[in-house]
Amino acid sequence: MTSSKIEIPGEVKSDPAALMASLQLMPNPVPNPEIKYTKIFINNEWHDSVSGKAFAVYNPATGEQICEVQEADKADVDKAVQAARLAFSLGSVWRKMDASERGRLLAKLADLVERDSVYLATIESLNSGKPFLPTLFVDLQATIKTLRYFAGYADKIHGTSIPMDGEYLTFTRYEPIGVCGQIIPWNFPLMMTAWKLAPAVACGNTVVLKPAEQTPLTCLCIAALAKEAGFPPGVINILPGYGPTAGAAIASHMGIDKVAFTGSTEVGKLIQEAAGKSNLKRITLELGGKNPNIIFADADCELQMDVAVEQAHQGVFFNAGQCCTAGSRIFVEDSIHDEFVRRSVDRAKRRTVGSPFDPMTEQGPQISREQQNRVLEFIQSGVSEGAKLECGGKALGLKGFFIEPTVFSNVTDDMRIAREEIFGPVQQILKFKTIEEVIERANNSDYGLVAAVFTSDINKAMTVTTALQAGTVWINCFNALSTQCPFGGYKMSGNGREFMMIFVLETKQKHLDLPERVGSFETTEVCKATTAFSVQQPRLMLLHPSIASPLTFLWEFGLLFLSQLASAALENENEKLQKLLIVSQIYI
Repeated sequence: MTSSKIEIPGEVKSDPAALMASLQLMPNPVPNPEIKYTKIFINNEWHDSVSGKAFAVYNPATGEQICEVQEADKADVDKAVQAARLAFSLGSVWRKMDASERGRLLAKLADLVERDSVYLATIESLNSGKPFLPTLFVDLQATIKTLRYFAGYADKIHGTSIPMDGEYLTFTRYEPIGVCGQIIPWNFPLMMTAWKLAPAVACGNTVVLKPAEQTPLTCLCIAALAKEAGFPPGVINILPGYGPTAGAAIASHMGIDKVAFTGSTEVGKLIQEAAGKSNLKRITLELGGKNPNIIFADADCELQMDVAVEQAHQGVFFNAGQCCTAGSRIFVEDSIHDEFVRRSVDRAKRRTVGSPFDPMTEQGPQISREQQNRVLEFIQSGVSEGAKLECGGKALGLKGFFIEPTVFSNVTDDMRIAREEIFGPVQQILKFKTIEEVIERANNSDYGLVAAVFTSDINKAMTVTTALQAGTVWINCFNALSTQCPFGGYKMSGNGREFMMIFVLETKQKHLDLPERVGSFETTEVCKATTAFSVQQPRLMLLHPSIASPLTFLWEFGLLFLSQLASAALENENEKLQKLLIVSQIYI
């Protein structure tokens, strides 16, 4: 196992007493953790890749190799889709499973993630460079909460009855889409796995999921825990591999009914194109952002200013700036601009960069050498285009992929650092004068994922947030995300929303012609008609004698009503049967 320590020239050593106090109060990472899973997970079994290929996985804090993982490509995707389609076939264990049982399996998975949370946080930090304590208390808790939320949702997916014109009983029924292909990014591996898996599985879909090639290790751990939880074979399949091979195969596969992707806008366009050229599969895309954070001068009292500075700092530097929600365009009203810049620079200089396993660390490395170089190139472009580099701007450390927390002022809207998503620890501060001006400038972007406003004036807050073109807008806070709330963006920040079940379901309409056909039904046909929507109409389901006992029926409708309905059906009394069915419709 590689070392988690890094060397930083001129590093200020942590106070020993403070460090010991932190270590005593906080959970410790697992020392020298075993890497348990490195193969492809299909049909509840571990497989070598069909090609025999494997790829290296690295520790970004040291640049050293952790292990090799089997590399899935098109042939492996074909195997996984075949397993997922079999698991989704009519009559399968999964398709016949009660919705409440699906919820129980998700709840069990959440319990297992909680049981292994310290180990999972250790592996996540080792593989992604995220500081261990935030990973444990933010990422793991969000993962567990997501699984539990959708565990509770599984048996609460209800259709609706519709008062359609004419003598019809009309209703909708929500059904699973089928096989869902899912492709997740490297910045939040565990959390993104839960975001994608939980809603799809809660609705009864099956899944073929590809983690990012940089960070596959914890996703493979989730596969093992899903098997332990009791998910049937073929329901969850995890295929580590590269985007141009495994990812492209998922996006274009004719056996996949829906694809969900979180990542860059450039790749999102390719996935949308592949989905359209194949079987016009449904898509959900959660893509990039160049998010505005607007600070008004009325937030200039000492407390409000401190809150705004800290929220803006965390909003862009959290996870080393590797967040699609990063508030990287900070618009500050001109009368407080200079003071805001001064405080922001002071806070950035105090930010602790170091080993992910040091409890004092606030910021770990970038995910790879490639990403480190990309961010440094953005920083150089800012300097070249005339922005003022207030602090930072350089690589940090003798090994690993670290970058100093960087702050720019005197940034203008036409600069590259103000237009493109950097995905690194780089804060840009821009000046504005009027509400109308800042709204126009904030919206002058190809993206529209999130935005924030800091002000003590509620009228100003509501005016600005209503005008901003963003899927999520925060007032006097930042990165306030929850499983209970839909998440997604406007414009080139994506299509659809995370956490909305409608995006992993199909809606089916059913119509029952009451006056002209009911009287001609035999008793068995009446039973069939009621069975068709029994899942979404539980009280009408009681009409089916094979489902409800006479005692249950007595409690719901009364024994007399039951006997009258049966008598009317058997004697073909059209008018009487029609009236009874209409009464039952009103009752439900």
